Amino acid sequence: MRLSTLRHACRNLPTPSVHQPRTGVRVFGLAKSSLRLGPSSNSQLLLRAASSVSGTTSAEKAPKLGKQTDGPGYENTIRENVQRTKEEMVALQRGHPALKPTLAIIQADEDDRLLELNKKMAGKIGLNVTQICLPRECTEDEIIEEVLKLNEDPRVHGVYLHLPPASLTSRVLNTLRPEKDVDGVSDLNVGRLVRGDMNQGFIPPLANAVMELLARHDTPMEGRIVLVVGGEGPLGVALQCLMQRRGMVVLHSRRSSEVLQKQANAVVLLAAGHMDVPPTWLKPGTAVIHCGSALMTDHGMEMSGVGPLTAALRMQNVVQSSSRWAQGQQYRPWTLRSLKLQPLSPVPSDIEISRAQTPKPVDQLAQEIGLLQEETEAYGRTKAKVRLSLLDRLREQPDGKYVLVAGITPTPLGEGKSTVVIGLVQALSAHLKLNSFACLRQPSQGPTFGVKGQRGQISTHISMLEISMLINESFNLHLTGDIHAITAANNLVAAAIDARMLHEATQKDKALYSRLVPSVNGVRRFSPIQISRLRRLGISEIDPSALTPQEVSSFVRLDLDPAKVTWQRVVDTNDRFLRKITVGQASTEKGHVRETQFDIAVASEIMAILALADGLGDMKTRLGRMVVGSSRSGQPVTAEDLGVSGALAVLMKDAIKPTLMQTLEGSPVFVHAGPFANIAHGNSSVLADKLALKLVGEDGFVVTEAGFGADIGMEKFFNIKCRASGLRPNVVVLVATVRALKMHGGGPNVSAGSPLPREYIDENLSLVVKGCSSNLRKQIQIAHLFGVPVVVALNVFKTDTQAEIDLVCQMAKESGASDAVPCHHWARGGRGSVELAQAVKQAGSQPSHFQFLYSQETPIVEKIRMIAQKVYGADDIELSPEAQAKIDYYNQQGYGKLPICMAKTHLSLSHLPEKKGAPTGFTLPIRDIRASIGAGFIYPLVGTMSTMPGLPTRPCFYDIDLDPVTEEITGLF
Repeated sequence: MRLSTLRHACRNLPTPSVHQPRTGVRVFGLAKSSLRLGPSSNSQLLLRAASSVSGTTSAEKAPKLGKQTDGPGYENTIRENVQRTKEEMVALQRGHPALKPTLAIIQADEDDRLLELNKKMAGKIGLNVTQICLPRECTEDEIIEEVLKLNEDPRVHGVYLHLPPASLTSRVLNTLRPEKDVDGVSDLNVGRLVRGDMNQGFIPPLANAVMELLARHDTPMEGRIVLVVGGEGPLGVALQCLMQRRGMVVLHSRRSSEVLQKQANAVVLLAAGHMDVPPTWLKPGTAVIHCGSALMTDHGMEMSGVGPLTAALRMQNVVQSSSRWAQGQQYRPWTLRSLKLQPLSPVPSDIEISRAQTPKPVDQLAQEIGLLQEETEAYGRTKAKVRLSLLDRLREQPDGKYVLVAGITPTPLGEGKSTVVIGLVQALSAHLKLNSFACLRQPSQGPTFGVKGQRGQISTHISMLEISMLINESFNLHLTGDIHAITAANNLVAAAIDARMLHEATQKDKALYSRLVPSVNGVRRFSPIQISRLRRLGISEIDPSALTPQEVSSFVRLDLDPAKVTWQRVVDTNDRFLRKITVGQASTEKGHVRETQFDIAVASEIMAILALADGLGDMKTRLGRMVVGSSRSGQPVTAEDLGVSGALAVLMKDAIKPTLMQTLEGSPVFVHAGPFANIAHGNSSVLADKLALKLVGEDGFVVTEAGFGADIGMEKFFNIKCRASGLRPNVVVLVATVRALKMHGGGPNVSAGSPLPREYIDENLSLVVKGCSSNLRKQIQIAHLFGVPVVVALNVFKTDTQAEIDLVCQMAKESGASDAVPCHHWARGGRGSVELAQAVKQAGSQPSHFQFLYSQETPIVEKIRMIAQKVYGADDIELSPEAQAKIDYYNQQGYGKLPICMAKTHLSLSHLPEKKGAPTGFTLPIRDIRASIGAGFIYPLVGTMSTMPGLPTRPCFYDIDLDPVTEEITGLF
């Protein structure tokens, strides 16, 4: 709403008779017969208390013109405002000792009188004042550039635009953030004043000062007639509203002796230009307030204007702005608006469900869950990155309840853990009205175009995850580019490895040293990352010319053994022909050929680091200590040795921020990281969980997911993720399906792309009993190893009978589950998981006695043995000679305290995929052991693990297409 509109929004406001820009004036002199007023670049106040109509005055009715604002009443007004503001400041800093409110003044001339006046007043109160001086002829863009900087500066709480009227354009005024507009000149703040809504706005200090002075005049405020001369801007609008709110009658005129003589009890001069106001125009007792200069003289007599009062009130607004800022930093209660979901029967396709729903704009969602505007970075309308500064802001906020969703050993089709996460969160937030957040991994793009499971009823349990979250297709595609950032960072390391080996092999020490530490403008110096390498080598010298030949050789030679390079290139596409490749075949590589391979991008150690880091600094440290291979002498070579760790942190600086999205019912979701659960720990990021736990509040719930079965994802969640994060779960939700239980009870094999055998479609209670008494019972026992209560969630398919559902729930409780409930979220949305939400709430109110399976001090071999025996049910482990040699090497290098991340098939509790149920009496073979030092775990290899999927005969991309007119994607779900 523009000022012209706002002006007429005030109740009973007469139409102004003058349209002039907001310009200050200067009193040049006070003659006996007139008050001559002229233009000035300053804006202050002068209060006149009356002259007689005839020009002859009496002491009572018409005191002499003179030091009209220097009286005790005026001084008291200033003193009272300063004291009140100081008290507010003391109270503010008592709760926020580090807060130092700051006013920034932008001016376009070299007149520092106003700055000094504001500095003096700020010093009395304890505020900071900073000044930005622009050229007198500065452009609108130059002003806006400075305003934008101040908008983003968290140290600045108020901005005063001390600029010529011509520079105070609508664009300039409305660029300034309303919460920092302490002079109340932006359209939004003027509009708030007109509406009487001052919870977020500010009263212009000049208008406020006028009202303070009028209040001290003898005439009552109610019914007083005030003539406002000029004032066609924010100040005039604000002043008119304030006066009318106090019951005054406001008249407008440029100059009119008749109006002045017959009606006005007070005159406020806001007009520009020279003006003669003869004393005969003024009624006895008329107050004259002039917005003129701060310091004036009358024939040698100095008269202080009301500049000090205006400055005092401006400082009051700065303290008020700081107080609001401090309050805004506190935890904000949620105002989440759930989206209505109309279940249909038969259930439509996933893509139809998605496109029938209109998501909330992500900035609205962010506001509803208590995020500040500066804490989000939007990526389109429906997704945004969330900055980690949130953790600092809410560091004193207690965490909510922490819920882990795991599962029984799945079929190759998956059992719907992710959809249970979504259904549970929707039930908690949309139906039980409890703050809740889902935290999920980002899926790899590779399977999107390869194979995602059997189509039809089975695939809906897989793909409903993407649809129910995004309400668009970007979840399975690029999202916010995190996986691309990982790919770029990973491959930069790979390129650095091969380039370094080539240069070391083709150059002498001196030439290599000259290129690694070049002379720039005649000066040679080490970069910070090179100095770090010198320190690790025990070299204290930082002058490149002072190193000995031996030190130079140690510095320039990593001496990587090509046969012991463990770092691979990655790509986020299923490409079986990259499983083994040869690099260096071009003639420019001078015969330095070696065999290597590509992994899928999510298998990169950088992905695991992203998931486990608890901040940017921690991520940078972890990236630097990644071991990429060994030297010929057997020493580990790290990314920091290569000098690439700083560049990796730059590539990953945005990827470390979790992505905010929403479910079909408008519940918030963090999507962040996506490490494999077989060769890595298979959980979403520590940071996403931490942010969500702060946002939901002490009584809220954060639901996160562990990949594959509880024996893999859950065990790693507890022993690796919880160890890294310091977080402790309150409840485990164990997802089961009748289909998977029948498989573990002796049913025939299930494979993607093939029809389900009849045993899985028809009722078969015998298979269900055997599956419950074996795999389900074992997985519940695994959760109890860590001291966490378990709620079993039976993900119901349309082929499940009521007898089968009741049997599973009964046997789950008998096996030690706190509760077991059926879930119908696929067909009914959050309403179909209300019973699960109630069970989780009840279980979360019980004490959790969390404990790790092993201590950090436990030797590597014993850690592996404890997992094999207590979790998998093995009798013992069998180490290959290679595995034993690696254990000895890792112990020697000081890696023995790292947790264990078993690389094992997810299709069985054992190492044999065909062994279903709860196998016993087997020995777990450990064929090799590797280490992800940056991520912070050692991973034993049980069997052969593929890190690069391949495309099937008929990949999913046959069904994927784009409508060039509507830009709608088809075939993803």
